[in-house]
Amino acid sequence: MQPQVTLETPLSRRRFLTLASLSAAGFVIGCAVDPVTGAKTFNIVSEAQEIAIDKQHSPKQFSNDYGPVQDAQLNRYVDQVGRSMGQKSHRPRIPYSFRVVNANYINAYAFPGGSIAATRGILLKLDNEAQLAALLGHELGHVNARHSAESRSKGQLAQLGVGLGAVLAGTQLGQQGAQVVGQLGMLGASALLASYSRANEREADALGMEYSVQNGYSPMGMVGLMEMLNSLHNGKSSASRTLFSTHPMSIERLRTAQNQAGGQYRSAQSLPLHRNRYMDRIARLRKIRPAVEKMQKAEGALAKKRFDEAEKGLLAALRQVPDDYTGLMLLAKCNVAQKDFGQALKYAEKARKVYPEEAQSHLFAGYSRIKLEKFDRAYHDFQAYDKRLPGNPVSNFFKGYAMENMGRRDLSANHYYSFLKVVNKGDMYNHSFNRLVQWGYIDKNGRRLR
Repeated sequence: MQPQVTLETPLSRRRFLTLASLSAAGFVIGCAVDPVTGAKTFNIVSEAQEIAIDKQHSPKQFSNDYGPVQDAQLNRYVDQVGRSMGQKSHRPRIPYSFRVVNANYINAYAFPGGSIAATRGILLKLDNEAQLAALLGHELGHVNARHSAESRSKGQLAQLGVGLGAVLAGTQLGQQGAQVVGQLGMLGASALLASYSRANEREADALGMEYSVQNGYSPMGMVGLMEMLNSLHNGKSSASRTLFSTHPMSIERLRTAQNQAGGQYRSAQSLPLHRNRYMDRIARLRKIRPAVEKMQKAEGALAKKRFDEAEKGLLAALRQVPDDYTGLMLLAKCNVAQKDFGQALKYAEKARKVYPEEAQSHLFAGYSRIKLEKFDRAYHDFQAYDKRLPGNPVSNFFKGYAMENMGRRDLSANHYYSFLKVVNKGDMYNHSFNRLVQWGYIDKNGRRLR
């Protein structure tokens, strides 16, 4: 008999916050040729699979990072710089795309099929377009050298078919949700993106410098980027924690960039940095730098469960940028962590009005309404979330839970059954399984009866 659980425990909040961005994919064993070196490598992910994995996972990560910035001009600018280099890379046929996401933390990342993002946090740390080109070139280097596929290929084969249910099973039970909500803005990067080795980083650095110089930028752009990253690494800023967990930094990377700029790329040092052009393009972003920095500090406090400090910092930031989607969503999460679901709903609703196309506000509005027992509206919130970002099983669970509490047993059972197809452990699994057994939809062995 499956154990009965209650949704009124801290566990359910933690599960919700963890599930908000997680998913998994399967892989097939095969061989490949390294497109950069031409050497044969053991690789279990084909190029078509890389693109498919990208399409499946990148939208979840971008939403977890509060969506692309609503500055269309800035996104076009970054996309143009990146695409220009992608066309001259070792894999020009990959469907590259580039965007700036609303996250405050400092990072850039690439999915294996060419979807690349830089956070607004890292753009505020760059000084010129050559540094931007070096940053995007570095991420292009990971895609071209197939580092993500390679890292998965070298993993334990027994784990390659593991689905979301096993990810959930690995979550520690009984912990407070506050810790997870404080880290949610960074959780997606560690859950969905590859963590690169130092050898991967060296190769991506070399390719990044090669691609940027080929596109008419001074190699000093890469040197400046490495100097900035090294400074962040030494300072151990909480806003750069995820950056260095996925992209290990070392003084060797800086010295290598300096040596290459003064050696094989010495004749290219006179190429432009395009500082003025960069500063013009990020002018709107620079105007909100003080607010972004306040949010970064508030996120650090939130991660440490210092809720009063976090809320004070976020409110101060929103006084400067009252319509900032990220700030509003962080306040919603801060209130979820404190079980103040009325306030959480208030800020999630404000965020939705600011950025209705982005999915995350719908998810948190729905969850807050579940906790406030406003089940009909909650159901519509989760439907809106699914329309914008399909494929998250937690939405099916909560739609089933809403229907259950509205007395709509058949609809509830359909959602619970869909949830059980993906998840096979955890408190939500137990609740769904027990209800379906009690209602006569499945037997105690999980076989469907009707």
